[in-house]
Amino acid sequence: MTNALIVIDVQESFRARPLWRTNSNPDVIENVGRLVDAARAAGDAVIWVVHSEPGTGGVFDPESGFVRVVDELKPAADEPLLVKYVHNAFTGTDLQHRLTVGGVRAVTVCGLRTEQCVETTARVASDLGYDVTFAVDATSTSPIPHRDAPADQTVEELLADPRTLSAQDVVTRTEYALAGRFATIRTVAEILGE
Repeated sequence: MTNALIVIDVQESFRARPLWRTNSNPDVIENVGRLVDAARAAGDAVIWVVHSEPGTGGVFDPESGFVRVVDELKPAADEPLLVKYVHNAFTGTDLQHRLTVGGVRAVTVCGLRTEQCVETTARVASDLGYDVTFAVDATSTSPIPHRDAPADQTVEELLADPRTLSAQDVVTRTEYALAGRFATIRTVAEILGE
C-alpha cells in the first residue's frame, strides 16, 4: 500500500452550526463518499480524522454529541478514526506513524474546511515528504468574516458585510496557495479518471 485517503473533519459538528447553510459545496459529503469507495476498492488506506475541543461547550466539544463522522459516511472496522485538537491532522495524532508503517508515500486529502484543516494538513504532509493531492471538490468551506467584524455577528450580517471573503474566494485562494508548492489540485472526477 503506497496511497492513503485522509478524510478530515467530515463531522456532524459543522452541520450543527448556523454557518453550514453557507456551505460552498453542497455535494461535499457525496464526493467524499465517492473517494472513500474508490480508495477501498483500490486497497488504499482510508484514515478518518475528527476535530475535538473538549470542555468548550460548543459543537466541537465531545459532550455535544456532534464530534462524529456524518451519518451518511461510516468508517469501516479496519479504518482508523483519529481525534485531533489542532488544525492539522498530524500534530498530536499518530497519523505519520500509521502512514510510515503502511508504506504510504502519497496522500489525498479531503474534508472540511477547505482553507483550514484540509489545507493545513496538505501543507504539513508536503513538508513531511508525501506526494499530496488536494481533492478540491471533496472539500467545503464558508465565507470568512473580516478580522474587524464583530464576533457575535449573525450569518445574515456576515453575508451582507462587503469585507467578508466569499466561500468561492476562499477556495480559489487555497488552490493558488497549494498548487505547485504543496499539492496537486484535482477534482474527484480527475482523481477517479472519469
